[in-house]
Amino acid sequence: MIAQRLGLRVILLERGRHPRVVIGESSTPLSNLLLEELAIRYDLANLRSLSKWGSWQSSHPEIACGLKRGFSFFHHPPGSSGAVKRENQLLVAASPHDRIADTHWYRADFDAYLADEAQQQGVAYLDEVELRECADDGRTARLSGVRKGREVEVAARFVVDATGPRGFLHRALGLGEHELPGTPATASLYSHFSGVRRLDETGGAALQGEPPYPIDDAAVHHVFDGGWVWVLQFCNGVTSAGIAATDSLAQELRLAEGEAAWKRVLERIPVLREQFRDAKTVQPFRHIPRLGFRSAAVCGRNWALLPSAAGFVDPLLSTGFPLTLLGVSRLAEMLEREWDTNHFAPRLEEYAARTDAELVATARLIGALYANLGNFPVFSAVSLLYFAAASYAETARRLGRPQLASSFLLHDHPHFGSECKRALERASAVRSQRASEAVIEEIFRVIEPVDVAGLGNRARRSWYPVDAEDLLRAAHKLGATRDEILQMLERCGFSASAPSQVREQIELDVPR
Repeated sequence: MIAQRLGLRVILLERGRHPRVVIGESSTPLSNLLLEELAIRYDLANLRSLSKWGSWQSSHPEIACGLKRGFSFFHHPPGSSGAVKRENQLLVAASPHDRIADTHWYRADFDAYLADEAQQQGVAYLDEVELRECADDGRTARLSGVRKGREVEVAARFVVDATGPRGFLHRALGLGEHELPGTPATASLYSHFSGVRRLDETGGAALQGEPPYPIDDAAVHHVFDGGWVWVLQFCNGVTSAGIAATDSLAQELRLAEGEAAWKRVLERIPVLREQFRDAKTVQPFRHIPRLGFRSAAVCGRNWALLPSAAGFVDPLLSTGFPLTLLGVSRLAEMLEREWDTNHFAPRLEEYAARTDAELVATARLIGALYANLGNFPVFSAVSLLYFAAASYAETARRLGRPQLASSFLLHDHPHFGSECKRALERASAVRSQRASEAVIEEIFRVIEPVDVAGLGNRARRSWYPVDAEDLLRAAHKLGATRDEILQMLERCGFSASAPSQVREQIELDVPR
């Protein structure tokens, strides 16, 4: 759509047909902010409303999605039963109320809407295309394949591949693979279900006091040694759930057996067994024998892989969406400013380098989390490195200071980037209680300069709300004033009150 808006002739090729179910469903605050920025910059008004739960529901209630107020983590030690205790919980809020909350994208509806919208914008669209070859003569890329029994050939000056890990161009051009540093080999099994109960209805988590948001209105992670289970609930009665596991656990559970393997997963975790007691599958189980992937090349003279096609680490923390939307934003800017100039080729190389560097940084983070799936205090602390970087980046962008957070996970930040890398390396090698305590202390020290969300407040006991006071106290970390923070909060709808009342309410709630 952006390329079409910029005056280029665009054709969109789809292997399947819409609607169809695919994995990758849970957005994040940074993802939605990037979507909003792209919609504003390139005049895609119909997409802007999809960046928040409230505007989505008022503008497109027919497109199914789920309410995501935060990230819920529940740890299940070996042999545990009964409600998950407070010390085995990590709740990180992403919004103060439903109106500006994030969403889970029900991809069957969401992707079909995007494809229709692209056609409305004038993009040529062909579905059910099975591509076979790509011939690149240095000036033109020629894609050839079959559509409904007829030969198809498309000649293009530039090709963007969004076909996912080990996708079309990776196979057609024989690009090869590089290792993802620090991450174990993992597999996945997932499906969609009906009849899944809410965790707060089953009493599966011990809630001492008022949690920062309803625990099921979130990306819910059930964490245990060797793997984790996600549960994402949509407003149409469908729940997405699946497991990602190290190879050893995947083999033990025999994930390739589908439904039988899922039953074995539920037997291991009584809380989930109760939640899925009356559940029925509405889609066949899908087994992915290898999750991790990193392409050895990201671009050529006439083509580029989106980050989603250049590599994938794990669905943990929903990092795929912000990585890919950052890639979309960078490619869009190149098409806008450098297309048909001598600057395009070097910018493309820069795009490839940044895409790969951010993938590697994500792999380090996920690797450290996997290393501590059985050590929840360290797992929780490592998670805070992600939440600190993400909340800082989001706030910087909302303040009009994107240069403060130009990379995912702030991996090239002059101080946080290198210190985060060292902390992740230490966390991945923890072998004792003393080492655990030391690395937790180090992580709290590392996040302090970029912590704008009160993540260093240990009195919260791993329940982190979205609190205006945290942002106001951290204004200096972003080079901002108190008034600039208040104005930003008013712009983004922080208060659930009418816009004219926002500043008054915040100033009443937050001491100077």
